[in-house]
Amino acid sequence: MPAQPHARTRGDRCPGVLRPWPASDGLLVRLRLIGGHVSSAALRALLGVAEEYGDGRVHVTVRANLQVRALPGQDGALDPAALAAIEATGLLPTRTHELVRNVLASPQTGLAGGRADLRPVAAELDDLLCRPEPLAALPGRFLFVLDDGRGDLLDRDCDLGLTVLDAAEAQLRVGRDWGPAIPLGDAAARIADLADAFLRFRGSGPSAPWHVAELPEPLIPPVPPDPRLPAAAGALPYGLVPGGRHVAVPEAGLDRAAINELTAGVPEVIVTPWRGVLVPEERSR
Repeated sequence: MPAQPHARTRGDRCPGVLRPWPASDGLLVRLRLIGGHVSSAALRALLGVAEEYGDGRVHVTVRANLQVRALPGQDGALDPAALAAIEATGLLPTRTHELVRNVLASPQTGLAGGRADLRPVAAELDDLLCRPEPLAALPGRFLFVLDDGRGDLLDRDCDLGLTVLDAAEAQLRVGRDWGPAIPLGDAAARIADLADAFLRFRGSGPSAPWHVAELPEPLIPPVPPDPRLPAAAGALPYGLVPGGRHVAVPEAGLDRAAINELTAGVPEVIVTPWRGVLVPEERSR
């Protein structure tokens, strides 16, 4: 599909911890989670930060990330004590690359269903994204989407990603186009290389594209969709699902009672891109 024209006049302002958003109730920070995974201990620790410095709740986003709002600070920076408290949770593993760790993955991958467990691919991709320059220069809205072949993320727009075809292969997603089918073991490195290529082609300055689909020419030659691709499966329903229980997060966010209930008896939970939290079934064993 041809690239769509864009009229950027500034760099993106997607918030992070070191680049908070000045909301009406104070500063808002966003913490990136790889594939939505967060340890129960880290989530409870982040709630403690929200209770001490913010609005007392942890919020979730449609990219399966976490937010804390109403935080103190000035001149576009967090209060140093609040920043130190957030870093102590372990949810800010890098200051230099925090904005580029935008990796969505099928929430149930490795728990139930799917054609392959994408947790190792997501972890490897995160390691590659956080290597020294230049990937720290990716726009904060640049998104990687990894679908494990169940089709749950096929309808999500992405910049780069993949959809699993079978236990050994996946087809690359490159903007709105499909790339070649590749060995699953090579996927993280291929995606990181394409991110490098995007940075070279996009140029610099306030008019530079934020997304692969905004480039004037395809990043790589598009290929037809592989016949093994799944059909789009849509959103994960709330309630009991294979691998666990999917709990809707209210618009007001998660308070202490909610987080204590979600994290009781499990080492981690998975934030989903449908404003929910998937609690793995280990709890019931």
